[in-house]
Amino acid sequence: MLTWMKRLLAGSAMALAIGATSVMVASPAFADEAKPVAAAAAAAVAAAPALVPNKADTAWLLVCTALVILMTLPGLALFYGGLTRSKNILSVLVQCMFIFSLVTVLWSLYGYSFAFSEGGAFIGGLDRLFLQGITPDSVAATFSKGVVIPEFVFMAFQAAFATITCCLIVGAFAERAKFSAIILFVILWFTFSYLPIAHMVWFWPGPDDIKDAASLEAITARAGWLWQKGVLDFAGGTVVHINAAIAGLVGSFVIGKRLGYGKEAMKPHNLVFVMIGASLLWFGWFGFNAGSALEANGSAVLAFVNTLLATAAAVLGWSFAEWITKGKPSMLGAASGCVAGLVAITPAAGFVGPMGALVIGALAGVVCLWGVSGLKKMLGSDDSLDVFGVHGVGGILGALLTGVFADPALGGTGIWDYVANAASSEYSIPSQLWIQSQGVIVTLIWSGVVSYIAFKLVDIVIGLRVKEDAEREGLDITSHGESAYES
Repeated sequence: MLTWMKRLLAGSAMALAIGATSVMVASPAFADEAKPVAAAAAAAVAAAPALVPNKADTAWLLVCTALVILMTLPGLALFYGGLTRSKNILSVLVQCMFIFSLVTVLWSLYGYSFAFSEGGAFIGGLDRLFLQGITPDSVAATFSKGVVIPEFVFMAFQAAFATITCCLIVGAFAERAKFSAIILFVILWFTFSYLPIAHMVWFWPGPDDIKDAASLEAITARAGWLWQKGVLDFAGGTVVHINAAIAGLVGSFVIGKRLGYGKEAMKPHNLVFVMIGASLLWFGWFGFNAGSALEANGSAVLAFVNTLLATAAAVLGWSFAEWITKGKPSMLGAASGCVAGLVAITPAAGFVGPMGALVIGALAGVVCLWGVSGLKKMLGSDDSLDVFGVHGVGGILGALLTGVFADPALGGTGIWDYVANAASSEYSIPSQLWIQSQGVIVTLIWSGVVSYIAFKLVDIVIGLRVKEDAEREGLDITSHGESAYES
């Protein structure tokens, strides 16, 4: 125990050191270039009255943060726990609770700074390391000029996103990985995959200093790399779902298949837990998607409605497809369709109209059913809880269809022009589809490479897989010394 704890701490220190070094190397040049802009901004701030957060926006974001936390604990934990065999349910619950807590702490130490402070196009800087400089009076920009929210609530809201993303991964290699190996992997992956992707897709300084084409160009140049390209990801199709799904798929290959896979029945042991978990995910997802508007406004309402409609359509799509192909609609299928719809609408939630959301959801139900059956067989993976089939396939589908249904001609909101302070009059589906594809491809490659290297490093240091006897007996007893069900 002491040995692997030392190794874990050493690995954490290494991750922090490498990440910090990379940022410090990249930061000085950027800082020099930004001095004139910073000086002008400082003068403008001195002349203008300080912006004060709206209490309704603050309250809304606090509620949404709690809803996103509910998605992980207990939503995802119960959903995953019910899908495992009875001898492994506690192992998944412990992993979710421990990873949630671990990533929350790491987020406060360095994660928030690297994801959401200025540094470079691929990673943030050190301005918010250990949450330095943030007070109850600190504010963060939203997507509206002149509207801000307390930075603490933005930090907490984004922390909840980071936690559930890391927890999603473990479902792909459930029932056979060492607990210590999972924890060390999460530290490495969070540092070198989640943080850069979050920064590339979501970071920008905000709209308040945009006055004309030149200032728009200057602000955009300070944003994350994929933001600069124009990738639309309202609440995490790339950052959360594709990012986590490809990591899980890589892990399922590197760790290997479960003992008896393809020869023994490995059915979910408690579909009641699965249904409760899926329902809690749906409930919490309203905070996930609608909260990503960062304000209590029409955009939040649109995201809320789209989350409701797309998910319902996905339940029907999966269930009807299963009914046609297998003769009976199942509870497992309905719950899986629910999650598939939630995943697919995530990147599109605030950009598409209600009818577009219905189409995205219905397609997600059908396509993700293929993802967990046909595609899974083609890949030959033992993705235990179908992380890639649902989150990967659903995330890719949703990210691409965002480029289609965001078109105002199809009921979408289009792209906001901050110079004119109105929706742009021009929208090209082929052009936006190409931009969305770039976001998908970059995320798949970045996370895939980081995940493979991280898994291999962990395997060398402490080993990835439990012993055969431990796997046969179940991880609840062998890894955690307790049992969910007393006989």
